[in-house]
Amino acid sequence: MPLNIALRDGMAAAGLNPRQLATRVGVTPKTVERWLSDESLIPHQRNRADVGTALGVDERMIWPKAVRAALKTGHDREVFAAYPYRSACPQAVWGQLIADAEREIFFAGYTNYFVWLEQPALVQTLRRKADAGCRIRFLLGDPASETTRQRERIEDVALTVSTRIRITLEHLAKLADAASVEARFSAPDDGANHVGLSVFRFDGDALVTPHLARFVGHDSPMMHLRRQQAGGMFDRFAEHAEELWERGSPAN
Repeated sequence: MPLNIALRDGMAAAGLNPRQLATRVGVTPKTVERWLSDESLIPHQRNRADVGTALGVDERMIWPKAVRAALKTGHDREVFAAYPYRSACPQAVWGQLIADAEREIFFAGYTNYFVWLEQPALVQTLRRKADAGCRIRFLLGDPASETTRQRERIEDVALTVSTRIRITLEHLAKLADAASVEARFSAPDDGANHVGLSVFRFDGDALVTPHLARFVGHDSPMMHLRRQQAGGMFDRFAEHAEELWERGSPAN
């Protein structure tokens, strides 16, 4: 087994033997000796951090394999977080994404109703964003479409899909004078594609919700994607929303 030379040299530079380092980190001397004798052993993250503090070096210099093990390199590298329910994502995450966006905010949910409830003073926030040059778009389902009627029969809830869409339209009417705020209805032929997948984009971040069977949006799972590469998951979902937008019609 190869020795952990970086750990040995770090201890020597700090003037610490295994017993002294063990005392500072809160482990046994034998544990430190095992770390020294086998560089493939990767301690718990807290222990690595404590060792780095004790030796005055970056823990990544001592256990570089821990960094490689944690680094995503495959197709899932853009999945920043995942939630079993959209409602499990903290409201603060939405608020921060909206606040940080500088170029583009794109709400491509079918109703986008919940954002007005969960984000205080959203109309004022979006107006400030628009005044600062941020492009803001809302892609909605047509409240009078057959897709909307079918979805209402599936959900069978008191606050119907068409009602939720009209509530969003009422809020957007307050932004009618903001030039960079746009709203469209998805095309009739795209209704099924739109109602089954919500994409919310904030510059290089996106929150994506595939809608499950009879569940309303807040009971469906959600992924937080962060763009890392061309043609990755972020781009695929962003392109889907853009296609729906291009075929849509102005929401009057």
